[in-house]
Formats: sequence, C-alpha cells, structure tokens
Amino acid sequence: MSKEERTQNYFSLQVEQVLENFKVDPEQGLNEEEVRRRIEQHGPNRIREAKTRSVWRILIEQFKSMVIIVLVIAGAVAFFFQHLAEGIAIVAVLMVNAGIGFVTEWKAVRSMEALSRLGEESIRVRRNGEERDVLVERLVPGDIIVLESGDLAPADVRLIESNEVRVNEAVLTGESVPVLKQTEPVDADAPLAERKCMLYRGTTVNEGSGEGVVTATGMKTELGHISELAESAEKEITPLQKRLDQLGRRLAWITLALAAAVAGLGLIAGQETTKMIKTAIALGVAAIPEGLPIVATIALARGMYLMARRNALINKLPAVETLGATRIIFTDKTGTLTENQMTLRRIATPVGDFEIDEDKKEIQGEKGSDHPLLHRIIEVGVLCNNASLLDTDGDREPEEEQGDPTETALLRAGLFFEMDRKDLLGEKPEVREVPFDSDLMMMATFHQGRQGIEVNVKGAPGRVLEACSRLAGEKDDGDRPLEDGDRQAWVQRAEALAGEGLRILAVADKIIENSEIKPYENLRFLGLVGLLDPPREEVRQSIEQCREAGIRVVMVTGDQPATAAAIARQTQIVLNNESPSVIHGSELKDPDAMSTEDRRRVIETAVFARVSPEQKLHLIKLMQEEGETVAMTGDGVNDAPALKKADIGIAMGMRGTDAARQAADMILRDDAFSSIVAAVQQGRIIFDNIRKSVMFMLCTNVAEVIAVAAASVAGGFTGLPLPLLPLQILYLNVVTDVFPALALGMGKGEPDIMKRKPRPRNEPILTKAHWGAIGGWAVLVAVCVLGALSTAFYLLGFEQRQAVTASFLTLAFGKLWFVFNLRSAGSTMFKNDIVRNPYVAGSIVLCVILLLAAVYVPVLSNILETQDPSFRGWLLLLGMSLIPFIWGQGLRFVRDRQKDRA
Repeated sequence: MSKEERTQNYFSLQVEQVLENFKVDPEQGLNEEEVRRRIEQHGPNRIREAKTRSVWRILIEQFKSMVIIVLVIAGAVAFFFQHLAEGIAIVAVLMVNAGIGFVTEWKAVRSMEALSRLGEESIRVRRNGEERDVLVERLVPGDIIVLESGDLAPADVRLIESNEVRVNEAVLTGESVPVLKQTEPVDADAPLAERKCMLYRGTTVNEGSGEGVVTATGMKTELGHISELAESAEKEITPLQKRLDQLGRRLAWITLALAAAVAGLGLIAGQETTKMIKTAIALGVAAIPEGLPIVATIALARGMYLMARRNALINKLPAVETLGATRIIFTDKTGTLTENQMTLRRIATPVGDFEIDEDKKEIQGEKGSDHPLLHRIIEVGVLCNNASLLDTDGDREPEEEQGDPTETALLRAGLFFEMDRKDLLGEKPEVREVPFDSDLMMMATFHQGRQGIEVNVKGAPGRVLEACSRLAGEKDDGDRPLEDGDRQAWVQRAEALAGEGLRILAVADKIIENSEIKPYENLRFLGLVGLLDPPREEVRQSIEQCREAGIRVVMVTGDQPATAAAIARQTQIVLNNESPSVIHGSELKDPDAMSTEDRRRVIETAVFARVSPEQKLHLIKLMQEEGETVAMTGDGVNDAPALKKADIGIAMGMRGTDAARQAADMILRDDAFSSIVAAVQQGRIIFDNIRKSVMFMLCTNVAEVIAVAAASVAGGFTGLPLPLLPLQILYLNVVTDVFPALALGMGKGEPDIMKRKPRPRNEPILTKAHWGAIGGWAVLVAVCVLGALSTAFYLLGFEQRQAVTASFLTLAFGKLWFVFNLRSAGSTMFKNDIVRNPYVAGSIVLCVILLLAAVYVPVLSNILETQDPSFRGWLLLLGMSLIPFIWGQGLRFVRDRQKDRA
C-alpha cells in the first residue's frame, strides 16, 4: 500500500478541503446510516494480529537442522537393520536436543498484543450533532473525534482544531520530545515526523485539547502499514543455522561415501558380508557427530543464561551466536546511547557562562555559583513552567514526572539550586499565565513580587530576543540597552550551542504594575539555558570496544540532524571533532533504486536522522546485500519491521513496546548499549566453543572410520581383527565425544576475543584449513590405534578380544588427551581457555570412570566384548594414546616460536 493510498496527503490540504473530501460537517459529524455504510466499505478499525509461533511450530523447528535430519536417517537405518542399541541411542540424542531447544524457546514466545489492544477502548466522537463515547473499533473515515490530554490516538487524524496539543510520537518517529501540533497544512513531501497537523494511531496526547477528522482506519493507518511491513519483512535464517546446515549436508555425503567405501573395501578383501554391512552402518553412524546438536543447543542455552544475567534476554537460541558475527550495529539515540532524561547543562548570560553537573553537584563559572543572575535565570525557569514533579515519600527527590521533559528538567534544576516550585509560588503567587503560543514560540507567567508584578518569559531564543529591549548586567541597576548587534550575536550563540546537541531556551523578565500589560514587550534578556539528554557514561567505552572488535556503530534516529550529530561526536561514533555527515531520512531510497555513488555514500555514513520505518528497512537491506551481518535496536511499534528484518533485532525492555519486543531476537532489560557489547562478546565465545567442539568430534570420529577402513582391508590379507566393534564405536561416540564436547562448549573464551575482527558473513563453521587439520589429525590418531592393535595382536600375543580392547581404549584415551590440542594460538600449555575450563577436567574424570567401567563392570564388559588389557596392555595403550597430544603440543610450540620471530 502506497503512502498516497494510506493518507492521500491530507496533511498538505487545508481543513476545509479535508472536510469536503469526507463530506462531513464538523459541528454535526456523521449520521448513523452513513457510519454503517462506511463500516461496510472500510471494515472495522482493527489492526490485523500478527501470526504467533504455535507450540507445534516451535517443536517442529527443533528438527529442521540438516545434522538432525542426517541423525534421523541414521537412526532409521539402524532400526531397519535391527541395531536396536544404536537406534535407541540416536533417538535419545534427538529427544534431548529437541527438548532443550523447545523448552528454552517456548518460554521466550511473546504475542503481538500491542497492535490489537486499541479496539477494546473508546474515544469521544461527534455524531448527529452530539458527543458520545464510541468504541475505537467502530470509528470510520470522516468521524469527528474530540481529543483531550492523555488520549491515545485511535486512528490517523487530521487536526481541525488545536489548543496547544502536544503529542508523544516516540513509538512512530523516535522523536524524544513531545511535538506541538497545529492545524495548518504542511508540504506534501514532508516526512512523517514533520506532519504537524496529523495525529497517527498509537501516539499519545500529552497536553492540550483539540478536534480532528479521521482520515484512515485499521490497516490503512500508518500503524497498520507498519504491521504489514513487520509481517512481510523476510527474516534471514541466522548465520549459525546456515553453517550447521552446510556442515550437515557435507557430513551426509561424507557419511554415505565412507560407509560405501568401507563396505566395498572389506568385501574386496574377503571379509564376511554380514559383518562388513554391520560395520559400515556403525561407521556411518560414527562419522556423524551425534553430540553436535546437543553441544550447540546447550552452548547456546548457556549463552542465553549468561546474557540474561547481563540484562539481555534472547527470544531464539540461534540468535545468541548471531551476535558474535555482527559487523554493523544500527542503534537509536534516545535511551540507548543517552540517558533518556533532559538535564540542565549550560547557562549563558551577559556576564558569563556557567556549566552545571547535577550528578556531581558541581557548578563551574567565572562568576561563581552564587551569582544572582544565575539564580534569577533558574527561578524564571521554575516559575514559568507547567510541569510537575511528584514527591511521594517526602524526601524532596522527584519520583514521578508529568509534563514536557524540558520543563521537568528545569524543575529538577530548581531542586538542585534549592528552589522548589511550591515554595517559590508561596513567596511569589502566580497572578496570570499566558500559555505557550506555537506562533510566538513563547510562554509567560505573572507573579506578585516585592517590587511589583514580575513577568517571567521563556521560549525560542530568536523570538525572546525580539521582545527584549534591555540586557541584564552584573546588578539590577547595571542593565544596558539591547542593540541589534547584540541580538544577532546572541542568536548566533544559541545556534552554536544547539550544534553541541543542547536544547536551547531563552529566558527574560520585567517588573510591571498592572497584570494586564502585554507580556512580550520591553523585556530584559537574562540569558540562554542549554539542556541535554546526556550520553550514558559507559557508551564511549562500549563504542571503542566495538571499534577494536571491527564492528561499526551507526546511529539511526528520529531526532533532528543537529542533535544526532552532536551525540555522535560525544559518544565517539565519529572520531573527528568536525560536524559529522548526516543523511536525512528523506534522502534514503530503496537500494534497488540507488546509484553506485548513493550506495557508497550511505554505506560510509555513520549518522541518519529523521528516519522512517521503511527507510530503516532500506538501510538493513543495503547492508545485508553488501555481505554484512546487521544488528538493529528499536523500541517503538515503528521499529518492528526493521527488528524482524535484521540479522539480530534488539528491543528495549524498559521503554520498548510489546510490538518491538515480539519482533526482536533480543531484549535489553536495561536499555543500555553496553549490554549489546557484552552480548556480542558472548556470541563470539559461543561460536569459538562450538567450532572447538566440532573439531574435536570430527577429528576423532574420522579417525575411527580410517582405522576400521584400513583394518578391514588389511584383515583380509593378514588376519588382523577390526580395531573397534560396532557397539564399542557407539559407546565412544556417546561417552568420550559428548561429555568433552559439552565441556568445550562451556568455555569462558579467550581474553582477546573482542580484539578480533568479525567473521565474514559466509564463513562456515569449518574452513578449508580446519578440514585439512581434521584429515591430518584423524590419520595420526588412526595410525596410533592400528599401531596399538598390531603391537598387542602380533608382538605381545594378545588374543583377539584383549587386543581389540587395547585399540578401543587407545582411541578412547587418545580422544580425551586430544582436547588439549584445541587451545587457541598464542596460548601456552598451562595457560589457556581449555585448562582454565573446570568442565573439561570434570568431563575427563567422568569419561575415565566410564571407560574403566566398560572394561571392569561385568555386564557392560560382556555387552561391549571387552577384556582386561593387562599391565602391559595399559602401558601400550596409554603410550600410544599420548602420541597425538605430544605431537600437537610440540607443533604448537614450534609455530608460536616462528610467529614470534616473524
């Protein structure tokens, strides 16, 4: 649906034209017959509910991985050939993996309730010349609605009357300050954030009252359009899911090829047909790392738990790892990079400037903190004010704020200067108030003072300066005339302060004898007040961490370009001290319509202001087309489509809407950017751990295949038995694979992990170098296993069962020692992530106990066909099992020395 179809640019038409278009008299409203006709034409005023993930869908999704599918096939084959033990073991692995994933994701399911709640509420409507409360669901285009402070806009509305209406549009535009509305039309090309005569469904009337005509209902509203975008936004499967599927497909082909090769070679060598078929099936199962799905799921679930402790809640398990691959973070400004609370920071007066830090309780200025002009400016800001701070426990610390954030900031500044508004009104009672005028851009209050009636004025700097004739001096009798040159200088000063990200107000006063005198004449200019929504203290450090980690941080906000640029400088999103390049939302187009130069400019820009929901989608699409893994933060209903489209959508938990939280992959409970960085670090650790686990399982599993394949060929000519029996293979895969692999998945990560560059978007879990290493290590381990078998069988004269036990235990213990070969480059033998991981030591102890049980517990020994290898056998198998470990440590030492020399 196009913008024209949704709104037909009613914001660019005069009120009379809009009313004529809907054929409605604002004094009478629609009649009931016309309402019924329009409901039939347009339908009820409802937002279509988003489809939620059912319990069955969540369960089915646990079996979509290619590795899982391969395991299902392997289990079916095992049952078909009546290998019940193997089949039952595989089914158990599948059930455990599905159970962990299902329970974790089911707990995180959220419903899309935010877009449907409005239908149950009512709004004041004028119909048949009478005002009545009507269910929001029954509104139709052309209805005349009456708006009061606190109302939620029930549809898209063109204002026809406005009495200082201020609207909180944060959920749609991201604008951090309530917007003053008017009835005059705006330009037809004005972005949503600048359509001052429109109210959009889901926004809130903070102050004032007015009337409007409904221009769109249901799915034809801007909110409905956003809902459609959220539904249609294609969610890419996570990088981890892609990589696991790639690995699963490769393992499927490798498994089939190995099973066929072993069976063929054995038959050619004269081995018994039934025996070789059973062995081929066992090896096919052995080649698949049954523990991989469990390891990946538990590693992700543990990461989910650790992130929750750092205030990051994950909706879907694979999203945990996606964070580790993130290369670009699109972040909003208000509340994520900033504190989301206006505070007084700067006061510029004719006698000097003052810096105020309320947190540190410091006031800096050449004239000192007790200068009377400074205190007079604060007093004007407190008295000329319509906001309130509620103190519920009597400690003078405000616990709840009501009103414009700028005015509540002035009241808090008053408390900092020990000026409570109630106390001041007791000393100087209010005689009269002139409300804020959107044309004059000023407000005034009259108070009975000791010397007469005091007029306090605050407003836009240019307008206040025009109403001033005097400039305040050191003392009350030190005022001097305000010349045109002075006015121009102060206007420029105000513009310079605004460029620093400050919200600027001018304050003035005068003393009169009659309260009926006009307020905006012959004023005394007192100075400029600069307020700031300051950056969070930890943001600069977090952004620096991102920079070191190779992650770009890009600000995407609904705020003004000047404010966005200032915060970008203060948070070090841009490093130079000059004003950063800012792209206005109106300049963003669909990537398909962009020229090469436009794409390059957008890609290189770090600050985007006045951005709409569709434009956020364009940004994400563009970056994903460039091969980037993108994270996007958001809090409003307008952010839902972008959160869904991004590789990792991050919603705000404190100020975020239900719609944003439902669409996101991750929710920040503290709304802090630093929590995103901590989550990225955990995501990287998880991927490293999963990679180590996969390397461990494949190296030793392929070694099993190579050893059995070689023995099956050699045995036909030499009589050498197979080094492993089918149930021994499965026992090793369940015991010595799963427990150490799980322990590797629980590692805390290397200290320098956030100093590495992000992985390429298309990098698989195992690169060509990893596959080469797997082949090399597998051959070495297989040689050691065959060496132990040959030595025991031929040289030591062991009987077949005892010799096979020696080779079985050689492989088993070789797997346990091999864990330590997976330490990161640059680490030492005794100082690395694996040695520091207590779960690794615990898993090795457990595996040793289970291996001893396999030999010395009679029932288990009979099932596995094992036998005490004797003292000589133990010396042989332990010595052979240590060879890969010794070789690996030596190789790492040599490579590290060569790297140091280079």
